Amino acid sequence: MSLLGNTATDYPATYSPKVLEKFPNKNPQNDAWTSFICTEFTSLCPKTGQPDFAKVFINYIADKEMVESKSLKIYLFSFRNHGDFHEDCVQKICTDLFKLLKPKFLEVMGDFTPRGGIAIFPYASLSNGAKQYKDLKDQRMANYSPGKYGMDLSRLY
Repeated sequence: MSLLGNTATDYPATYSPKVLEKFPNKNPQNDAWTSFICTEFTSLCPKTGQPDFAKVFINYIADKEMVESKSLKIYLFSFRNHGDFHEDCVQKICTDLFKLLKPKFLEVMGDFTPRGGIAIFPYASLSNGAKQYKDLKDQRMANYSPGKYGMDLSRLY
C-alpha cells in the first residue's frame, strides 16, 4: 500500500482504476459487510460535459482481500473529469472493485442528483458464484429499491 500515510497525494486527472490498492483480509473465513458511502462523487455527462453529482454506496463481503479506503477515495475522485452516463459509472466501479478484490459479493448503488426533473439510481452487483452469494445477489437484485438501501428519496417529493 503506497498511499496510506503518504501526505503528498497525487490525484489523477482522468479515470484511473490503477490507483486502487488492496490488503489481506485477516478474517476471510467470516462473512462481514464492509460499506462505503462517497457523499461527493462527481463525473461528467458524456454529451454536455456538465458535472453530475451523486452519493455512491459500495457494499461488499470480502474474501481474501479488502480495498484500502484512501485508494478508493482517490479512485472515485478520478471520475471527476470522466465523461460517462450514471449507469456506466456505477457499473465501472462495480467491475473494477470486483476485478481487484474478487470478493464473495459486491454491490454498488448511485444516488444521482436530479437533472431535468429526473433522478437516476443505478445499481450493479456481482458475486463469486458460490450458491449462497449468487442467491444473495439474485435476492438483492430482485428486491432492489433505492429507499430500502438508505438513499434519501424524500428530496424527490
